[in-house]
Amino acid sequence: MNAATAMPNTNQLPDGQKLQELEEQFDPEMRFRPTVPPATQLVKWLLIALSCFHYYTAGFGLLQEITHRGVHLAFVLGMIFLVFAFSPAAAEKTPSSNWRSPGGVPWVDWCLAAACAVSVLYIPYVFGDLMFRVGNPSTMDVVMGSILFITLLEATRRSMGWPLPMIAIGFTLYALAGPYFPGLLKHAGANWSMMINHQYLTSQGIYGVAVGVVATYVFHFVLFGVMATRIGLGQLFLDVASSIAGRYAGGPAKVSVFGSALFGMLSGSSVANAVTVGSLTIPAMIRVGYQKHFAAAVEAASSTGGQITPPVLGAAAFLMIEFLNVPYQTIIAASVVPAFMHFFGVFMQVHFEAKRYGLRGLTEEEMPRLRESLQMRWPTLIPLVLLISILVSGRTPYLAAFVGISSCAIVGVSTKVSGNQLKNWGLLILMHAILVLIAFSDFGNSNTEIKLGLFALALSVGTLAHVWAGIRGRIAPEILLEALETGAKYALAVGAAAATVGIVIGVVTLTGVGFKISYIITAAAQSISAVVGVWMPTDWMSLNTLTLLAALIMTGLVCILMGCGVPTTATYIIMVTVAAPTLVNLGVEPLVAHFFVFYYGVLADITPPVALAAYAAAGMAGSDPFKTGNTAFRLGLAKALVPFVFVFSPSLLLVAKGFTWESFIITFTGCILGITLMAAALSKFMLLEMKRWEQLSCLFAALLMIAPSLTATLVGVAMVIPMVVNQWRRSRRPT
Repeated sequence: MNAATAMPNTNQLPDGQKLQELEEQFDPEMRFRPTVPPATQLVKWLLIALSCFHYYTAGFGLLQEITHRGVHLAFVLGMIFLVFAFSPAAAEKTPSSNWRSPGGVPWVDWCLAAACAVSVLYIPYVFGDLMFRVGNPSTMDVVMGSILFITLLEATRRSMGWPLPMIAIGFTLYALAGPYFPGLLKHAGANWSMMINHQYLTSQGIYGVAVGVVATYVFHFVLFGVMATRIGLGQLFLDVASSIAGRYAGGPAKVSVFGSALFGMLSGSSVANAVTVGSLTIPAMIRVGYQKHFAAAVEAASSTGGQITPPVLGAAAFLMIEFLNVPYQTIIAASVVPAFMHFFGVFMQVHFEAKRYGLRGLTEEEMPRLRESLQMRWPTLIPLVLLISILVSGRTPYLAAFVGISSCAIVGVSTKVSGNQLKNWGLLILMHAILVLIAFSDFGNSNTEIKLGLFALALSVGTLAHVWAGIRGRIAPEILLEALETGAKYALAVGAAAATVGIVIGVVTLTGVGFKISYIITAAAQSISAVVGVWMPTDWMSLNTLTLLAALIMTGLVCILMGCGVPTTATYIIMVTVAAPTLVNLGVEPLVAHFFVFYYGVLADITPPVALAAYAAAGMAGSDPFKTGNTAFRLGLAKALVPFVFVFSPSLLLVAKGFTWESFIITFTGCILGITLMAAALSKFMLLEMKRWEQLSCLFAALLMIAPSLTATLVGVAMVIPMVVNQWRRSRRPT
């Protein structure tokens, strides 16, 4: 393979429309129904209105809590019935407008959208009188609550399939049939009116913390990721990754790792990351000699890091703010080292695989010119710098997202590249000066009015520059509207999932089943540890440590099983509700317990049989999905081991209680060495092809080094030295 075989423009991401088509093709949550006028325009402007509502409230003040959540949920659930068809088969039909399907949307879906929106907005409408109705719902309350309950389950089924609605239905049946359950699971039970009262009229159910976090944080960062991609920040990241890693052995795969790490700072989505970055890296990996399933697996494993990479992370990270009552800066700081370990583990396996098969890097003709890329695209870094600056300064995450989105719009419409020279400097500086003034200034009693005035001034300046002065930026204004529409579409499924998980949380708080499940897990872990402890010397591991290890293994397995078809956010909320208390009772710090559940929820994206990121990448590579999923899990094994490490050595999270530099250095060094050896063992190559005994020695030594103990690390080093020496001697022999 040489440069002559390279395809042209291989270092350019597809445009926004093409990316959206790819995501709709490979992500079931993005398969939207085609429509025809007038439904097309109505849906478009409703989605833009939803984005504008969140954008405005992020910058100029949230509404009253129940009103804000109600408006958000009414838009989201109502739009799902217009955007998602009843079934995949119905979505594939060519749309036609007639009296039964105005705009290609059946009348029943229009009615369901209206009924759902009305039932959601009913709560903000009666909010002033709500305190007198909780515990004594009226007939109208029960009717409206029942409508929302049923339409919510249907909206969730349409947008992400059956698994999550079935879980919610199962929990609901448990609440209604409590007296008929045996033993510890038995409870007094609740009738339908009590269920609706708890789920609909209180903040413990559908209108709970999950919906609040999506409406307050998640939506804004999804929109920021779309906007940043449209202005070219994702392309700049991939150009940087190609320049750093592309020239070395197996270059495209290393570009995939670096690029996915950087792009993950924006997307917060495994599938979106895999599709966007994979559209460039997967064909390049196949061209240099990687097998198709391995190329897809590299992209899938790397892309799952998008949900654990600061500063944006995935939606579950924002839920930690509410559940743990900690600043977002704490979540960002805690996520840095584990995210690095994940990408380091994938990178090392890619490196050894490339060395094993003698795969080449990218040639100069195939690599982008970093100097030119920076000259053209460096302004696209401004939004990310501003966003991180505001997050670090201690201001709210939604204000940071507002500034980031605004800066993306400013960069997009005010900067243009002519040759290699940036134009419109003055407009860029002026509009950002106004934005920074809005973000960082407090004008006292007239704060909102003055900031709105400054915002109107910036909008007027941009409009006048575009219309009168004829200034054209790197993207057209209609692209901004497309980004607002697309960002809202991407947030629909997670919004429905958050509301449905509220049903599960409502049943847990109504019946107390969370404490019962916690007791069951603890008792099972103690039984397992008692059996294992008989065969294990007490100086190796105490009984309490064995109990915690057994509980962690069971929790991790349940997280992976639940993640098969259930979104990461929903998995995290359910497991935090029913499993995290178990870990806390066993002595795990709450921050650490939440991160453990979070990481294992994300792992489901590359764990067969339902590995969405792996299957999306396999579809792009034309490889076997199951084989791709198995390989992706192997590549992402560091993500499966590191959570166990930071449970037993919380210093790895930097901000956990009991942090010491000594503990951090020992644990970090052991992880680096252990992950490197494990990558070599799984790839069957270090300096040259491994023999079976070398592979086993390397694997056992890796497990010892990863264990957060200086003694275990030293034993692992002693164990692996003979293998390394033997590899070195063999590599020095003449071929």
